[in-house]
Amino acid sequence: MSRWKAAGIHLLISCGLGVIVGALLFGVWYPPPYFHAAGADVLVVLLVGVDLTLGPLLTLVVFKSGKKGLKLDLALIAIMQTTALIYGMSVVLRSRPVFLVAAVDRFVLVSASEIDDADLSKGSKPEFQSLSWTGPRLAGAQIPGTWQERNKVLFSATAGKDIDEYPQYYVDYSAAAEGLLKKAKPLDQLPDRDPQADKRLATAIRDSGQPEAQLVWVPLVARKESLVMLLDRDSGKPLRAVELNPWR
Repeated sequence: MSRWKAAGIHLLISCGLGVIVGALLFGVWYPPPYFHAAGADVLVVLLVGVDLTLGPLLTLVVFKSGKKGLKLDLALIAIMQTTALIYGMSVVLRSRPVFLVAAVDRFVLVSASEIDDADLSKGSKPEFQSLSWTGPRLAGAQIPGTWQERNKVLFSATAGKDIDEYPQYYVDYSAAAEGLLKKAKPLDQLPDRDPQADKRLATAIRDSGQPEAQLVWVPLVARKESLVMLLDRDSGKPLRAVELNPWR
């Protein structure tokens, strides 16, 4: 077998792994449109880039039919590639969205790495005591009732950890919908947009199944960028997240 054929076989195997990883990322852990907003695109480029190039390139370099120690070389390459893949996957999984929290006047997309285990164990309901593996769970964040707890949350927020990262203050979304609707705005108050953004908005309105007059919006804050969440103006039900900048 030539080194090119060996490297080609290795590349096909790596591509197969890349397809499986991509399916999990796009279809399960980072459902649209959160993939880019959560910063997963950069992670995936690094992960797949290393997976697709590291192993096959090294195979191309070291492979020589009949070479003494070839099996050991290939085993070391496989171990190196597998280690890189496992490390990359661990980073991706720690960054996956686990909660979509309605907090005061916006939604916040919370990743697994932003929730401490100690806080998770205090979740107000069983579904808020574990991290989702199938996309973010919908929740609301309720301001604590005592002034001591309010001060705690306030001081924590100034340090960079806001109420959306405390599952003990989570409530069913229905309990937060009314307050969120009071802060929501009609679509004609969306910031100025370019033609591509207008197309994305028109598609989201069509996919929502509601007439434009029935829709309002609030910001959706994620790790890498902010989006716009369309809501039903009567029920407050979140219908579609759209890749629009709510602050422009």
